[in-house]
Amino acid sequence: MSVLARLSVVLMLAALVAQGSQGAVHVDDAGRSVELSRPAQRVITLAPNLTEFVFAVGAGDALVGTMDTSNFPAAAQRIPRIGDYQRLDVERILALKPDLVLVWYHGNQGRELAQLEAAGLRLFYLEPRTLDDVARSLALIGSLVGRSAEGEARAAALRREAEALKLRYVQAEPVSVFFQVWSRPLMTLNDGHLTSDLIALCGGRNVFGSLSALAPQISLESVVAADPEVILGTRELDAAQPLWRREPERPGFEIWRPFARMTAVRQRWIYTMPGDLVTRQGPRVIDGARALCGALDEVRAERRSLGPRR
Repeated sequence: MSVLARLSVVLMLAALVAQGSQGAVHVDDAGRSVELSRPAQRVITLAPNLTEFVFAVGAGDALVGTMDTSNFPAAAQRIPRIGDYQRLDVERILALKPDLVLVWYHGNQGRELAQLEAAGLRLFYLEPRTLDDVARSLALIGSLVGRSAEGEARAAALRREAEALKLRYVQAEPVSVFFQVWSRPLMTLNDGHLTSDLIALCGGRNVFGSLSALAPQISLESVVAADPEVILGTRELDAAQPLWRREPERPGFEIWRPFARMTAVRQRWIYTMPGDLVTRQGPRVIDGARALCGALDEVRAERRSLGPRR
């Protein structure tokens, strides 16, 4: 082999080595570029929805730590706990030596995250706010953990189901909705939250969607003035119960009893559904969409039976 030929081979091999050493670069929901030289093999999740994403793409065995609130699937409850929303056990996280930490953007504590980053850990921020964001997160997490095919397949399936619901409800009669996050203090969600995207998908209109805060605190009087047709709240998931239930007497809704002239109170259009499905920004949110659509369909049917609205 000539000197020139040998030099060409050396340069080609050097280029391949350099290309491999660069790894893959991914952009998270904080707009930061995160480079991984290889798929993550030891993953910590700092929110239960992120845990669900990892399991959804078939990489549950890569999880070495998660939050106290990670409860789905059942295997998630066997993963070592590294903290809750009040406090992260930074020392334990470092001892677990993760090569990737998935973070709930805006949901985890900044000071402790800074400590983890200063220690050299790779943090990747996620916060899906629409159904399409959820699908994108499935594909992205699949890529991060070396399960690209599984992530893409789950993302495509979710998009198909979302599109089917969109086509079904695109001409649906509008229903005004108040989503009650908490009763004391009274809180709701604006249109920037994933739950509001579900409401819109089902032909609903969030009466406080235009407020600037993602989870604003509001007054009783403002809800009465908005006069929503439906009040929605959340409860624990119970496999023995329907996904949506009419529960005007449920604790937390007693605050509306003095306002009998409100449409939702007068017609008893006050529903609950599992919070893990409609407010948790994870792959089961499509089940939450079906539950929410079912409740609004029930209201539409009863509304039609009442005749023209005055």
